[in-house]
Amino acid sequence: MKLEQLPTPCYLVDQQRLIHNLEILNGLMDRSGCKILLAQKAFSVYTLYPLISKYLSGTAASGLYEAKLGAEQMGKENHVFAAAYRDDEFNEIASLCDHIVFNSFAQLEKFGRRALGAGASVGLRINPAHSTQEGHQIYDPCAPYSRLGITYENFCPDSLDEVEGLHFHTLCQQNADALAETLAVVEDKWGSWLKKMKWINFGGGHHITRADYDMITLENCIKKMQDRYGLQVYIEPGEAVALNAGYLLTTVLDTLHNGIDIAILDTSAACHMPDVLEMPYRPPLQNSGLIGEKKYTYRLAGPTCLAGDIIGDYSFGFSLKPGDRLVFEDMAIYTMVKNNTFNGMKLPAIAVRQQDGNCNIVREFDYEDFKMRLS
Repeated sequence: MKLEQLPTPCYLVDQQRLIHNLEILNGLMDRSGCKILLAQKAFSVYTLYPLISKYLSGTAASGLYEAKLGAEQMGKENHVFAAAYRDDEFNEIASLCDHIVFNSFAQLEKFGRRALGAGASVGLRINPAHSTQEGHQIYDPCAPYSRLGITYENFCPDSLDEVEGLHFHTLCQQNADALAETLAVVEDKWGSWLKKMKWINFGGGHHITRADYDMITLENCIKKMQDRYGLQVYIEPGEAVALNAGYLLTTVLDTLHNGIDIAILDTSAACHMPDVLEMPYRPPLQNSGLIGEKKYTYRLAGPTCLAGDIIGDYSFGFSLKPGDRLVFEDMAIYTMVKNNTFNGMKLPAIAVRQQDGNCNIVREFDYEDFKMRLS
């Protein structure tokens, strides 16, 4: 079907844009020798895993369910990290994952031998305690009192006998300069142990497929780890895989005025694009402008009872009316994986736009999907 025939609300993943990103990532792998994993926490449209598997080395999981999804739907390298593992789930995780990363020496002591017995390569997550972010503490693993990763002060070099890799994840939507700065701290603090390792994982948050990304600096960082320490380098981006490769289609339900013009949509920031409220940020919207840039300015909001269910303020060259369709951009990442049914909101359908421009609905949701979450 054509785009205008899709129901709303609907997430739409553009296959051609996804391939564009994957080709960039695959080219980096070919030139540098690094391995790149899909961080499923950002994008888990498994219908497209056969396509993604042609370009990337595998998947990165945050627990049992993502580990199962990666193993079943991708079937390549399968890495996992969790802040803490459940005893009743760990044996299954170990049977699914070839790399298991622990967040503390206590977790290593508790589960390490079970991981090794299953044939997994064991790693530790470290915390360089060096923040390169501004304004997004909720996404900063190096923020004060962070629970993520082992700090240098808490590192126990006498417990590394069976540890083969170190993992750090400190970035969020950042360029390679932040990685280079962080890597210098990692070398300064953990350099004496890196030569004993087989691999290092740079984590995620690298905006590799962004137009202004400094690929040369990233490749230099990879080469340094390879040449200086003989390490296999892993990177596990989430956003970079599907950056700018998705849309959220929505319809105007009503308009009203209360000091400003307001349009109520059939999509919700709280339910369908929660990062808008968590970051917060103003998502790009096709054919719109900033406040006052065009003739008509509206506050776009969801239909839920949450007073703060507000997407943002946008201007248009025309007045909005019920039935108008709007298209939000960059809606493949951290949307489907985080959406919810608060207020009984219907989950958006999921569709894929093929390279020939035709669209296919791969999943629709109904009342039963809402009901199954409750009891």
